[in-house]
Order: sequence, then structure tokens, then C-alpha cells
Amino acid sequence: MIYLDAAGTTPVRREVLEAMWPYLTGDFGNPSSHHELGERAHTALEAARADVAGVLGCRPSEVVFTSGGTEADNLAVKGIALARRSADPRRNRIAVSAVEHPAVLESARSLARLHGFAVDVVAVDREGRVAPEALAAVVGPETAVVSVMYANNEVGTVQPIADLAAIARAARVPFHTDAVQAAGVLPLGVRELGVDALSISGHKLGAPKGVGALFVAGRVSVEPLVDGGGQERGVRSGTENVAGAVALATALRLAEAERTTAAPRLVALRRDFVAHVVELVPEALLTGSPEDRLPGSASFCFPRVSGESVLLELERRGVVCSSGSACAAGSSDPSHVLLALGLDAETAQTAVRFTLPASVTREELDQAAVALGEAYAAVTAIAR
Repeated sequence: MIYLDAAGTTPVRREVLEAMWPYLTGDFGNPSSHHELGERAHTALEAARADVAGVLGCRPSEVVFTSGGTEADNLAVKGIALARRSADPRRNRIAVSAVEHPAVLESARSLARLHGFAVDVVAVDREGRVAPEALAAVVGPETAVVSVMYANNEVGTVQPIADLAAIARAARVPFHTDAVQAAGVLPLGVRELGVDALSISGHKLGAPKGVGALFVAGRVSVEPLVDGGGQERGVRSGTENVAGAVALATALRLAEAERTTAAPRLVALRRDFVAHVVELVPEALLTGSPEDRLPGSASFCFPRVSGESVLLELERRGVVCSSGSACAAGSSDPSHVLLALGLDAETAQTAVRFTLPASVTREELDQAAVALGEAYAAVTAIAR
């Protein structure tokens, strides 16, 4: 099997398993318990928090562990918006890009439905990029929070986050970015990016599913979404997943150490793969930015061909990839991301996404491109 769905999830790294194992076995204590087992768990939890903070360039107190990227996004968008409006009733609007992950878009819609917020959806260009002037047009004294993802999970386009965050900062509006896909392959320094909140998820980095983290600047107030015993400095109650936090911190630290060599390698492999695909299937339409994209992301549409049929034919040939977001819960609707790029609904339903794991080889990608050519030919032959 050639696995090209790293944006969906990644296998757990051996180093991560070894780091988390003690906290699943002998050191199983509750980090809030005041005895030796609890103290050992607490020490491990705070060491993991410090490791994550070290990669993000923030204070450990600004890192909140969550159950994943979705919870981190919810906590950022809902928690900041509610806290801002509580402090200033005028702050009753939320600004998000048209290509956000459902965790952000549905959080904004929930705030509109349940709490009366207005949602400003910022359009993107045909490559999926938010223009700073487009964001500036909607951010104002009524805006409670802005959320624009660092890099898109479907088409891979990387946003000019520092420029966008500067617009929000000038308007004194907190800026959140979903960095789930960017973590491990793009710089995450929150000071350099200028963001007030940033979400990551462990299972995109070689940690298990079910753990993530949210950076939220100490000056930014957050209304908790989960009430209870006041863990995570009162922002996210519940007994912490110590083993998961250790796993996330280990995976993030390893990915960051490897990033400066791994990312350029993936860029080179991805460029050659795209060229090979277009050579074999001239009808293939690359979606997203040709260059300002995630190092290992290559997404295509195949007009007038069923994307799902291409996926099935690829899997028959030993290549595993996806039709887009793995978080769309089986929806048959066309991708909102591709529609936002200006594609028609029929073309949007022909999407096939290849996302490269760090371990991928050139030989595997050559085989995958050939398999795609064969799959496309098989599907078009049936369609005739």
C-alpha cells in the first residue's frame, strides 16, 4: 500500500509510543492528585506543556491541552467571541474565511444560531487565498474574533497569516489560526505570525488521535466551554490526558527538529509528482496555489469524471488517498472549499487529494502517478 492521505491522519511514531507508554502503565496517576503518582503525572504534563510552548515560542501558561484540533478551534472561536462580547456588548460579529475547516465554520454558525452573533465570511481568490484588503473590509469595532486557517486541509493553500493578523491587531481584534495542517511543516512561532490563538492536533504529527492543543495569548480572555474542576488554568476542565499530552509534545518536538530538512524534500517530491500527474493526465486540474501551498499537498479535480470512482480505482492499485477533507462525515455535497475557489458544483465533486507523509519515496510517488493515469483511463472508459 502507498499511503498518500497524511492530511487525514498519520501513524503513531515509535518514539511517541515509547514516550507515552509510562503514563499508560506505571505512572498512571491523576495529575491533580496530591500523592507521588499524581505528582509524577503532573510533572510529565507540565514538561509536555513546556515542550509545546518551546516550539510555539510562547509561555507554557498559554498552552491549553484539548481532545484535538476540533475542540481547540471551538474553544478559540466560541470562547474568545463570548468573552469579548461579555466585556463589550458591541463585539457581536465574527470574521472567518470561506475556506475554513468545519470546526471553525460550524463554531461560527453555532454562535450565530444560539447567541445572535453575525458572521462575516471573507471570500478567497481562485487559489484559495484571503487578500488582506478583503479581511480589512469586514474587521471593525463590532468584530469579536477573526479566524483564518494557516494552511487549507483540502487544497493546501498557505495564507499570509502575518499580514492578516496585523490587520486584526490594528483593529484590536483577537486573531485565531487553525494550524492543524501546518504543524510540523511550516514555522509555528506565534510571535512572528502575530496571532493571538493557534490550534494544533496530534494525529497529524505522529501522535495518537484524541489530543490537541490551543495556544491562547495570556492577554486574551476565553470563556470556558467545559465547566468542572478548573483544570488547564480554568479554561478547559476535565482530568488531563497525560499520555496524550506527552505524545503530542514529543511528536511536535520531533517534527519541528526535522522540519527544515523534511519540508524542502517534500516540496521537491510534490512538484515532481504534480508534473508527472499532469503529463499522464493532461485533463487534471491542480487546485489551490501552485507554489504557496503545503509542502506535501497535491490536490486535483478531474472534470466530468467521478472523483470517488478514481479513488476506488486507485485503491485497487494499492494507492490510498482521499477526495478532500476527512472531517466531512460522509457528506456527498460538493466541497465548500472548492466552491469558494470558483469551481462549479459538478467539477468540485471530482476532487482527489494526495497528501504526502514524511516517509514517502520518489519511487512510491512515481508508482502512484502511473496508477492514477491507469485509474483515470479506466474510469473514462467506463463513462464512455
